[in-house]
Parts: sequence; structure tokens; C-alpha cells
Amino acid sequence: MAIGCCTLAEDQQVLPGGERQPLLELHEVVKTYPTAQGDFMALKGISADFYAGEFVGILGKSGAGKTTLINMITGVDRITSGEVLAMGVSMHALGEDQAARWRGKNMGIVFQTFRLMPTLSLVNNVRLPVDFCGAYQPRASFARALALLESMEMSEHALKLPSQISGGQQQRVAIARALANDPPIIVADEPTGRLDSATSAIIMRIFERLAREGKLVLMATHDFSIAQYFSRRLEIADGVLVADSGRVGG
Repeated sequence: MAIGCCTLAEDQQVLPGGERQPLLELHEVVKTYPTAQGDFMALKGISADFYAGEFVGILGKSGAGKTTLINMITGVDRITSGEVLAMGVSMHALGEDQAARWRGKNMGIVFQTFRLMPTLSLVNNVRLPVDFCGAYQPRASFARALALLESMEMSEHALKLPSQISGGQQQRVAIARALANDPPIIVADEPTGRLDSATSAIIMRIFERLAREGKLVLMATHDFSIAQYFSRRLEIADGVLVADSGRVGG
């Protein structure tokens, strides 16, 4: 199976017999960290399947293991045991460079801290993943970035620096950047944590729209007050999956 930056994994969404194929599969995922007191088990055998069109909330208090799980899903940290399959690709069987390139094409990642490049204009921030993959010529990548900013109602600010816009606007730009290569999977780690409730609602409606358009959207949050936006809710406590509202629309 090809895993190059600009070659999508073969996503067989429908299996023989009509059953849908999950975009993301977690099989008994365990993560431990060494400490002075011995190994600390941050994740304790989490298993779940996720499908296109779901908006999944990964809910739990601080320290529950949400961010650790996100890091396992995206492959930015190594699992201790178990397996993460994203579109049939075993994330942790890839080398670091391979994983980065595969992730750059097939996963969009949104962070609480936005992580925009402070010296680049907003449109050039959005272009970064496109240019990394080399899928477009420079003029085409600029046009794509502008179109994504327009979809976030941010095109009029395209030439501004991140410091010249609000936190909520920066998060919209970060979402546009995550969509640059049209990935089927969007992963967000506490993306509303620094936003007021009105701005958070705007961001949540954007994620809802992306799920309706067929993306798989996974979002980790400690804020149970926004749970109504999710089509499916997973709750994690002390590294254990304690509740799963079940797959919706599968």
C-alpha cells in the first residue's frame, strides 16, 4: 500500500456484504510512561472504531488520557502495545518520516494553541501543508488557501499576521490549514479551550459541518457543556474508556 505524502491510502469504505469500513480503528491501545515510582499506564487497552461522517467527542477531565489518546491516533507518540489503523495503515509501523508524510496528507490536526507561524500571513500559514506535499503549483496552492479561508469567513484577513486577529479567528485559520490537503480525518485537541462560549459555538458548528460533508472529526475536550454538538461521545477516566454512546449514522 502506498504511503507517500500525496497518495491516499486505499479507503474501502464499503465491505463485501454492505458493511461500512471504519476510517480509524483502535485495538487495545496501551500507553505507559516511565516514572520514578515505576511505569505509569496512561491508556489501559482502549478499543473503538470510527466512521466517515461522525463528529466524535473524546470527553474527560484533565489527566484522563485524552491528549495521550490523540497522540496515539495521530502517531506523534509511540504506543506501548495495541494497534492504531488509519484507513488501513498501521500508524505505528511507519518510520517517523513516513508517518509525518502520511499524516500530512490524510489527517488534519487542530490544536488548542493554534500553532500558526507568527511571521507568515494567514494565507501562507494555510498553504504550508499544501506546499509540504507539493500537490499544487504555487499559484494553485495560494488559490486553494484563499478558498479555505473564505470557507471560514476569513478571506478578508488573508494578508494579515496571526497577531493581528483574535483567538477565535486564529482557530478558524488553524482549521483551514488542517483542511489544506482535504484529509478524510480531522483530529482536534481542546480546540475551544482558550475561546469564549460564543466563539466556541462557532468553532463547533464548523466541525459539525465538516462531519456532515463526510469527514471523520474527533475532538478531545474536558468541557462537557459542549457535548450536545457531538454525534457520538466517548468518555475516558484514568486511561479507561468508560462510556461510548455508540456509532451514529453507520
